[in-house]
Amino acid sequence: MMTLRNGVALAAGLLFGLGLAVSQMANPAKVQAFLDVAGAWDPSLALVMLGAVAVTFVIYRFVLRRPRPVLENRFFVPVGEALDRRLIGGAAVFGIGWGLAGFCPGPAISSLTFGKPESFVFVAAMLVGLGLGRLAFARASRTVDAESDLREAAA
Repeated sequence: MMTLRNGVALAAGLLFGLGLAVSQMANPAKVQAFLDVAGAWDPSLALVMLGAVAVTFVIYRFVLRRPRPVLENRFFVPVGEALDRRLIGGAAVFGIGWGLAGFCPGPAISSLTFGKPESFVFVAAMLVGLGLGRLAFARASRTVDAESDLREAAA
């Protein structure tokens, strides 16, 4: 059943995807040209990012003055500030993948609408990577918990 909240989420996702397509963020060649600062650099995507940051900077000020969001009970604002191995490792993998493939998750998903095979391959590989990452972190978390239990039992 389509609720108002789901309808707004769908509309926001469609608008975001349209923005990615219009700005050519869903075009791997354009993204790779932007990332190639030592070669044939194309700075046009910097203007797209600058525009996005400026709009977010201004709008956030107005939105967060409200006591609560329109379609939710509270705001969900990130509070984590730790630079741990998981964050740095994830950022490194993201950056390497973005540079090699010219895709990051949002533009890759929106590029599926163009029907290009490389988009489907990238999204499939991304989903496999997400699944493997979840398994690895779940296993690592169980190992840490077991080691903590052993230390507590020995004390």
